[in-house]
Amino acid sequence: MAIFLTKESKILVQGLTGGEGMKHTRRMLAAGTDVVGGVNPRKAGRDVDFDQRTVPVFGSVRAGVEATGADVTVVFVPPPFAKAAVTEAVDAGIGLAVVITEGIPVHDAVAFHAYAKKRGTRIIGPNCPGLISPGQSNAGIIPADIAAKPGRIGLVSKSGTLTYQLMYELREIGFSTAVGIGGDPVVGTTHIDCLTAFEADPDTELIVLIGEIGGDAEERAAAYVAEHVTKPVVGYVAGFTAPEGKTMGHAGAIVSGSSGTAEAKKKALEAAGVRVGSTPSETARLVLARLGEAVGTA
Repeated sequence: MAIFLTKESKILVQGLTGGEGMKHTRRMLAAGTDVVGGVNPRKAGRDVDFDQRTVPVFGSVRAGVEATGADVTVVFVPPPFAKAAVTEAVDAGIGLAVVITEGIPVHDAVAFHAYAKKRGTRIIGPNCPGLISPGQSNAGIIPADIAAKPGRIGLVSKSGTLTYQLMYELREIGFSTAVGIGGDPVVGTTHIDCLTAFEADPDTELIVLIGEIGGDAEERAAAYVAEHVTKPVVGYVAGFTAPEGKTMGHAGAIVSGSSGTAEAKKKALEAAGVRVGSTPSETARLVLARLGEAVGTA
């Protein structure tokens, strides 16, 4: 199995005809993703050829849903138009909206997250790499070839780059689903949402949780693990050497005083029974060791 995204998922790409939309649609198709259409009101009715696949362009998300049965959208729309794009997808009944766009104003993100939650649409992102269920579907910009093998690990990460690195280091084990939730101050799907889904997924045996400085999402995730997660969890927190008050990489990755430090997050996770690596490579070794222990006690 997988969480949120499976081989049955039918995907629209909002912003398909732009440079990033074209590039990553081609990659998604190469990974076996069922991209059923794109959305661009100015180019409705055209077809776009991608190697062996022709993808129709619709004038609206609703038109795409009605014509194809799409239930997922990937949003490559520029920041000033992202709020309207996500709202349009929600109104069309899309169940999962993967918002790749970075630089969306926080007040816009707050507004469309609240609207989506009220209407029952799950948001991944914004400012995220998306998610991949290897061997099934890939919605976003995660390179499918770094870990093409389905497997036993579930991964949830704030960082796109660290998502890729852990997937590469653990490629021989493979993943049920890897989710890049994004590093903005406001994101639609949280560590806790993914922990809940992975805990319920029978094919996920171990969960990797990647966090970074800023906010208290990792501390809240640690408390949730302690109370609700029975599967082993291995973690990594980026930003031990980050200077106070300086944004590092993501809009949400900033330490203010003693709040949001990597050390505090590491301590909270370890107190909940999560083994935390000091580097991505050590984190991968901890995963392999923990899986070996699980096999030994089975």
